[in-house]
Amino acid sequence: MDKKCIQKLIKQAAEQIQYCYAPYSEFKVGAALLTKEGEVYTGCNIENAAYTPTNCAERTAFFKAVSEGERQFQAICIVGGKKGVLDNYTPPCGICRQVMMEFCNPETFQIILATNIEKYEVYLLKDLLPMGFGPDNIKK
Repeated sequence: MDKKCIQKLIKQAAEQIQYCYAPYSEFKVGAALLTKEGEVYTGCNIENAAYTPTNCAERTAFFKAVSEGERQFQAICIVGGKKGVLDNYTPPCGICRQVMMEFCNPETFQIILATNIEKYEVYLLKDLLPMGFGPDNIKK
């Protein structure tokens, strides 16, 4: 994926920070999910006083996309920080990594962690979830 495309995803993920509902942790996360066809689905984190029903930005983006029929993904960009200040990388939690494993090829799916359009790192899902359990494990 070229730098221009990555920077566009970073901007779209950062725009989602304004929609976060994070009154308890004040840790706001935005995500931009890119499909194989070039469509982008965005998401933000949505907290809940009971904590367990809280939904991460990454899963919000995936669930929006899947609920609209998407099943092929190439990358996701994730940004976040306390009170929406993007000063460190915000890697996906284990649950989000597992959701990615359900819908993405771990050998090719890219995870972009960024603090701004110039400072980012790109990882493959297989690097962030080695030996992940996915649909192929059940088909064997």
